[in-house]
Amino acid sequence: MRLAEAYASVAEEEIAAALSGGKLVLYSVGRPPSPDHPVTRSSVLAEYVFASPAFDAAKAPAFAENPTPAKSVGTPGWARAFSADGAVVADFSVGAGATDIKLDSISATPGFPLKVVSVAIALPAETVTFEKTEFGHIFLTGLENPYRKLSVRG
Repeated sequence: MRLAEAYASVAEEEIAAALSGGKLVLYSVGRPPSPDHPVTRSSVLAEYVFASPAFDAAKAPAFAENPTPAKSVGTPGWARAFSADGAVVADFSVGAGATDIKLDSISATPGFPLKVVSVAIALPAETVTFEKTEFGHIFLTGLENPYRKLSVRG
């Protein structure tokens, strides 16, 4: 999970409160480096509207409709969560495996229902820093996994 700058220092309860009545949008590949960057290379696979409150007492997500029909073909790779006023709250990794958001399916087909099984708000959130090199921009994440340490864009 990567938090938008406006939510970088808030507690888990405040993130859950911000998501109440908000929206969760699932995308295919092309995750931006941070929630503060616009979505430019991904197609919307599905959209969910959080109930109010967004999580029940057992911390399970509550949606107005779950499952919801997929809008396009693709493999869910990440999701962006918005508050009720449309502000970006966080970006999450998505999939059927060990991710922030787990689904009941590994792919999307238009009209086929996609169900969110769980949403994990894991703090501290992953951080991203930027450095300019002679080869382009390097995005360093706060994870210890060396395979997710950086990506270069020219």
